[in-house]
Amino acid sequence: MLRDADRIFTNLYGQQGRDLKAARARGDWEGTAELIAKGRDWIKEEVKASGLRGRGGAGFPTGVKWGFMPAEGGDRPNIIVVNADEGEPGTCKDRDILRNEPHKLLEGILLACAGTGSHLAYIYIRGEFVREAAILEEAIQEARDAGMLGPDACGSGFSCEVYVHRGAGAYVCGEETGLLTSLEGKKGQPRIKPPFPAQVGVWGCPTTVNNVESIAVVPAICKRGSDWFAGFGRERNTGTKIFCISGHVNRPCNVEESLSIPLKDLIETHAGGVRGGWDNLLAVIPGGSSTPALDKAACEEAVMDFDGLAELGTGLGTAAVVVMDKSTDIVRAVARLSHFYAHESCGQCTPCREGAGWLWRMMERVAAGNARIDELDEMQAVADNISGNTICALGDAAAWPVQGLLKRFRPTLEQHIRDKGKRAA
Repeated sequence: MLRDADRIFTNLYGQQGRDLKAARARGDWEGTAELIAKGRDWIKEEVKASGLRGRGGAGFPTGVKWGFMPAEGGDRPNIIVVNADEGEPGTCKDRDILRNEPHKLLEGILLACAGTGSHLAYIYIRGEFVREAAILEEAIQEARDAGMLGPDACGSGFSCEVYVHRGAGAYVCGEETGLLTSLEGKKGQPRIKPPFPAQVGVWGCPTTVNNVESIAVVPAICKRGSDWFAGFGRERNTGTKIFCISGHVNRPCNVEESLSIPLKDLIETHAGGVRGGWDNLLAVIPGGSSTPALDKAACEEAVMDFDGLAELGTGLGTAAVVVMDKSTDIVRAVARLSHFYAHESCGQCTPCREGAGWLWRMMERVAAGNARIDELDEMQAVADNISGNTICALGDAAAWPVQGLLKRFRPTLEQHIRDKGKRAA
């Protein structure tokens, strides 16, 4: 279990102030100029050595990603974009960072800019986060007034400007290239890669897109050392992580814990256990609604990190843990998720535009008892033909919940069809 002394987000619950004075009392903005003075390569290599992997879902190594950015001095400036779109159902970690620790994020942005040769950063925040956007604007103004941002950030001689851009609430803009297209003022549709954003990003400039949590932990890594951060979790799965635990638990919460904590320990220690006890558990979605659900047997062996969940055929994603007890109609629950992904498809790719809608309608027929058992094989085929065949991962997100249901809960689906059919007769 993570000790309080090792927590990075010490005001995650907003029990203290979020203004600059309170943030500095917690250690934010301390020694930042000295870190910048160590140079771009030192910052980048420290993040790389920490093993930090993206906290927004994909889990790509952050330091490696920064290394793709070209040297300064080209025709177009390097740009950092922070993904604060957080539209994955079940996920609410970035919202709390924005609300309660905005200066930790801003200090992380400054160090990310210094580590990538960027002097300009945008925070792309989802449209529904009205309060959080206002808090960010206030924090940025506080930092500018205090000289923490601007032409001589923290007295380091390094120039850094940060701006907030509000999205319009489209889930697909959580995908990095869809986000960049939206930031440019166009319809938020993902782009084919290559070229990757580090070569051709927003307005054609070299761009790195990182999640809020990924950026916010950078100051702690640079101050406490990469070895300290790498000391949590397993190899390739290092560091602390904010887990969002919701659903049928006694104490829903956001909590910072070490990666590689067993799923059962996470739920019982921090969320007060499953409602009605562990034996009342039906399923857990371990990483946000797009990740395949695990049954009770898999939950008992699940380790909460990238590799451990991949071995079970699911993913860590955003680490949003959705717990479902035996009162849950899991067929209806996945049908509801299928509707969400069909609604949020940008329509650019045929497998997603058509297939997500097919999956939703098929799931609705199963939930209503109007399907045949042999249609489950057709549903599997549709999901398999969506997954991996679209420009971005929204197609995968539409397919994975259904694939997970068919893999671990097919007898439940078949029984659901039989029982509903009998009642209809």
